[in-house]
Amino acid sequence: MSFEQSLTRLEEIVRELERSDVDLEQALRLFEEGITHLRSAGASLSAVDARVQQLIEAADGSFSVTELGG
Repeated sequence: MSFEQSLTRLEEIVRELERSDVDLEQALRLFEEGITHLRSAGASLSAVDARVQQLIEAADGSFSVTELGG
């Protein structure tokens, strides 16, 4: 699932949890699903952050990206 899809699903889960008619079991299932999507989105952000940190400026002012592990 992409970062955007995880974020969209998290927003849906929040809206569902804010409803007053959600029973405890359903709320727990939604919370658990939300944690899964939150971890996925966090991992995506960490990967992007690591890649951005590897952006290197060359002597001529150009930029290149060094792939992770490379």
